Amino acid sequence: MIKLKLSDLLGKHKMTQKALAEKTGIRPGTVSKMYYEEIKRIDITHLDSICELFGCQLSDLIEYIPNDGSDSVKR
Repeated sequence: MIKLKLSDLLGKHKMTQKALAEKTGIRPGTVSKMYYEEIKRIDITHLDSICELFGCQLSDLIEYIPNDGSDSVKR
């Protein structure tokens, strides 16, 4: 499972979704979907803009959490 930690970053920096959209040029609807982890695809330029704004690494924004393993490919 992929977890977006945008809500954590916004809270840490005391920034609203609206302010993020204004500062990065990302549509407010897209920011909202990212915030609530409802987005299916993320534009790499959006990730770049957010990391640049917060001075963070991609790992501060996205986290991989292994699934229970039942669907994983055996190697």
